[in-house]
Amino acid sequence: MTDTLQHANAGYARETLQPPSFATACLLVVRRNLIHIKRMPEMLMDVTVQPVMFVLLFAFVFGASISVPGAASGYREFLVPGIMAQTMIFSSFYVAMGLVADLEKGFVDRLKALPIHRSAILVGRSLSSLIHASIGITIMALTGLTIGWRIRNGVFDAMLGFLLFLAMGFAMIWVGILVGSSFNSVEGVQGFMFTVMFPLTFLANTFAPTDDMPDWLRFLAEWNPVSALTQAARELWGNGPPAPADAALPLHHPVLFTILWAAAITAVMAPLSIRAFQRRSRD
Repeated sequence: MTDTLQHANAGYARETLQPPSFATACLLVVRRNLIHIKRMPEMLMDVTVQPVMFVLLFAFVFGASISVPGAASGYREFLVPGIMAQTMIFSSFYVAMGLVADLEKGFVDRLKALPIHRSAILVGRSLSSLIHASIGITIMALTGLTIGWRIRNGVFDAMLGFLLFLAMGFAMIWVGILVGSSFNSVEGVQGFMFTVMFPLTFLANTFAPTDDMPDWLRFLAEWNPVSALTQAARELWGNGPPAPADAALPLHHPVLFTILWAAAITAVMAPLSIRAFQRRSRD
């Protein structure tokens, strides 16, 4: 009888499942996260309602009190690149909260049982977070156009400015991954990121020039990576004056320093984030 079964099955080849490639696994994670946003639109409030609220409040409440020579439309034009920079820095907030939620709810544990590289989870999460932040940049650009903000230089400078935002956003996402892998609860992530990210974005030239700050505070603000990013966008888009002669070196070469800051943050934080995630996912 055994011979009969072997003979009957001889014409059938057993199907073997091939594990997905690294790129495919990353795209699957991105798709899953975007579907999550689609089913829970309130997740977009931090890159839609909040930035628009900041733009309108600062433009109309503080705009009349802050003078910015060299900006064609005054403070409103000076403001928009700063709000965009803040949104990209806050992309680390979103990825940290999403990652710790995935770890708490067992999503990462389920993926560990599949034949995919574990780092695909991180790359997919970082790409979806970058898309999430890019939605905010787009909405802010549209809001800025309604209040007088314009890109006054050529197409190349315009695209370079947006690419710098994406580069810095990608770098900060690795900071978020490190934080998300180091905390055990969403509440812990919220407390830590709020305490760190808000001072980082306000202690810069995002909302006001650094000229009138005390010397020690001005030094910190002008060496802040957020200041280089904001100054680069303003100069590329024609939204503000060049850095004063006594400003720190990063503000005199903001495009170069933004690229260097983004590369340095990624080079340091990516290995630390991957190591922390691997250690956390083994627990």
